[in-house]
Amino acid sequence: MASITIYTKPTCPYCIAAKALLRDKGASFSEISIEGDLRAATSLSQRSGRRTVPQIYIGEYHVGGYDDLKALEDQGRLDALLGRVAESSR
Repeated sequence: MASITIYTKPTCPYCIAAKALLRDKGASFSEISIEGDLRAATSLSQRSGRRTVPQIYIGEYHVGGYDDLKALEDQGRLDALLGRVAESSR
């Protein structure tokens, strides 16, 4: 079953915006805060090759950060990607 995972920090404005966009789309997600969590930060770095947040995964697809998520939305591609997640969870 595909899922949405977002690596965040509590005070990151881009993290807040990414979560709001996903919520507006009716998408549920798992949030992993890397704030003060070395294990989670290391996992993020190994998984994405990046250390910045947010880092968003839809299934195994690495969307990237908020700007990447917003670009998918602006291009009309986010709904299809989220639709595949919804279909695979049935």
